[in-house]
Amino acid sequence: MTEDPRPGMPHQAQAGPQEPQSGTKPMPWSGTAHPVPGSTAQYAVTPPYEPATGRTAPIPPYPYGYGPAGGPGGPGVPGGHGPIDPGYPGSGPQPYAAPPKRGRAGLVAGAVALALVAGGVGGAVGTLATRSAHSSGGVVTNALDVPPPKGGGVTNAPAGTIPAVAQKVLPSVVMIRVSSSKAEGEGSGVVLSTDGMILTNNHVASGAGPNAKMNVQFSDGTSSPATVVGVDPVSDLAVIKVANKSNLTPIDLGNSKELQVGQSVVAIGSPLGLAGTVTTGIVSALNRPVSTSGESGGQGTVISAVQTDAPINPGNSGGALVDLNGKLIGINTAIATLGAGGLDSNSAQSGSIGLGFAIPVDQARRVADQLSKTGHATYAQIGMSVRAIDDANGARILDITPDGPAAKAGIPGGVIVTKVEDQIIDSGNALIAAVRSHQPGDKVKVTYTDGNGQNPKTVDVVLGAAPADGGGR
Repeated sequence: MTEDPRPGMPHQAQAGPQEPQSGTKPMPWSGTAHPVPGSTAQYAVTPPYEPATGRTAPIPPYPYGYGPAGGPGGPGVPGGHGPIDPGYPGSGPQPYAAPPKRGRAGLVAGAVALALVAGGVGGAVGTLATRSAHSSGGVVTNALDVPPPKGGGVTNAPAGTIPAVAQKVLPSVVMIRVSSSKAEGEGSGVVLSTDGMILTNNHVASGAGPNAKMNVQFSDGTSSPATVVGVDPVSDLAVIKVANKSNLTPIDLGNSKELQVGQSVVAIGSPLGLAGTVTTGIVSALNRPVSTSGESGGQGTVISAVQTDAPINPGNSGGALVDLNGKLIGINTAIATLGAGGLDSNSAQSGSIGLGFAIPVDQARRVADQLSKTGHATYAQIGMSVRAIDDANGARILDITPDGPAAKAGIPGGVIVTKVEDQIIDSGNALIAAVRSHQPGDKVKVTYTDGNGQNPKTVDVVLGAAPADGGGR
């Protein structure tokens, strides 16, 4: 499937109109915030390194964990979802945007009022207690005089609890520091093998540019240098290898197909350089089309992501999203934050608002296996050109590639694809994400209607292999 190459048409397909409008802004590792060009949308809708496009689109997340520092990170990816480009990471503490004076004054006044009320109540209670003890001859006791309870220390938590998940998974999650002459920052990763194979995001491994140095810190406090084994800008995944390490604890891999909306999940990573941070939440949605970007200046793409409300912040990139059995269900990769009209529009890394996104473990497993063995990943393609902007309730198809998978299945041009297997397709991005979540050679059921949304038909399509220089289309 290819994006519409015609002039003036956005690079990526735009999601359906049922989503609220928003925009994109990279989430840096940690560093100085960069101004974001203005926008008339509800959220910031412009890239940090390009002039505003004025386009708006449904919730497009942006990579978190790495971001801009002293200079631009290269062009973003224009499109209905808005461009995204992790750029170069920054360093140092994050700027704090103070609340409006009126709000802060109100908060201070409230705190003072609370302190005064507490003080008054405490004084009255103290007086009554003194009189009562004096008159009745009661004995005064003090909690500080009671010896501390005797305990046996920390024990193993019951299975299926958050402490049990943390105890199991923390040894398999690492903090990754990347630095070069241009930038530096931190991200996260998960251990794949006992000898130091680690899975992380491409924008973590490549965030500081070519010839950057990587150092991995483990849960026991030790650290080791690492080198890149392979990167995949299409999926925003990378595999790195640490030197001189053994007996590490590989993470247990789960199954994306078993995920359910509403189930409890735990996110573990290094937000803002705070290694081993554990947060909890639920699976908010599945198969969410999410715009990502690869290396600086590279082509953006769309993944079919797991959405979660577990708090995720800059530095969680490449970290683990696990279930209550401690099995990996996703690699945290993107987050949506408020921009113009919400939080400080000049802040490049506003905090979590409960809209985090992770690459499903099934896709992460396949890509990581290919990267570790060959250094590159392959993707499926369906042989369609998708319309980027349309009011169709689905993905409107412009052209069918001759002799491609769709053509061989008898799908004509001009139709509207509404389903791939059981996944509802409500936009061009959703179709791209659905195709890229499969492997070349997979047989999938594709449902489409005519150009007027009538006469639905379902056919079997055997997906082909995409060219080596791009993902499935």
